[in-house]
Amino acid sequence: MDKRIEITCGDCLDIMKKIPTESVDLIVTDPPYNLSKDYGNDSDKMGKDDYITFSCDWLSEASRVLKPTGTMYVFMGVRYISYIYELMERNLGLHFNSWISWCYTQGIGKTKGFSPRHDDILMFTKSNKFKFNLDNIRVPQKYYRSINNMRGANPGNVWEFSHVHYCQANRQNHPTQKPEALFERMILASSDEGDLVLDPFCGSGTSLRVCQQTNRNGIGIEINQEYVSMIHDRLLAPFTGFDSIDERMERIPNDLNDFNIRGEYIKNHINWFLNNHPESVQRFLKEVEKKYGNKQMEICFELLNEAIG
Repeated sequence: MDKRIEITCGDCLDIMKKIPTESVDLIVTDPPYNLSKDYGNDSDKMGKDDYITFSCDWLSEASRVLKPTGTMYVFMGVRYISYIYELMERNLGLHFNSWISWCYTQGIGKTKGFSPRHDDILMFTKSNKFKFNLDNIRVPQKYYRSINNMRGANPGNVWEFSHVHYCQANRQNHPTQKPEALFERMILASSDEGDLVLDPFCGSGTSLRVCQQTNRNGIGIEINQEYVSMIHDRLLAPFTGFDSIDERMERIPNDLNDFNIRGEYIKNHINWFLNNHPESVQRFLKEVEKKYGNKQMEICFELLNEAIG
């Protein structure tokens, strides 16, 4: 396994107490939502008061180990998110930054009431001085305008990524596996290469896989030994690209009519937006051909060969 990545089996409260104070650059984690999911233990079946106490305990430890310039992203379901928000802001004195909604097209089906189609992510920082690498997470502009920043736009706080479907090769035997591109955005935005990222509820190991492929150091904690073994195998698997992408990354701006500007932009687009997504390069180049015809295709085929080879 990569020497920069560490996965430990055990209770996150016990293990985090061994981590030095203010030593972690970023915390990204998907804790149990207390909805009685089967994680191979009773961690998702607590009484309400017990769950809130548990949340306060692990968040306190997480806040302690986070650097003054650090950021914390916490996934949470609607039932308890207001409690988690209150704990992070009022009890721990963390600084609220963003309430992110991850939207998806498939999920739990209901016959009475509306089917849920999103999860939420709370972004808090330790102080007002924190890392945010906007250029690393921009999305392509919809239109070319000389006044636009063609490096791309802020992706906003509503994110659309597909679920990791059971038919996908990367699907792990875990009930709440999250897509890699979701973690890619958070990790690229709020850490630099060589930084230390902590995930106290490592689950299927998505956070560590993204750390591994983006040159971060990662510490994962997972209480279920079967999942720990699964994560070890996942980290040893060959990398062919992350398992999901924001579909906007594959679009080319409209009105990009100047041939020379367009050629330069196509080259930049692949480096800017598709670095960890080689399977998306061909779809992007087909979008170029569809929108601007075959005049640009000599450049496109050259870039496609570079991406494949």
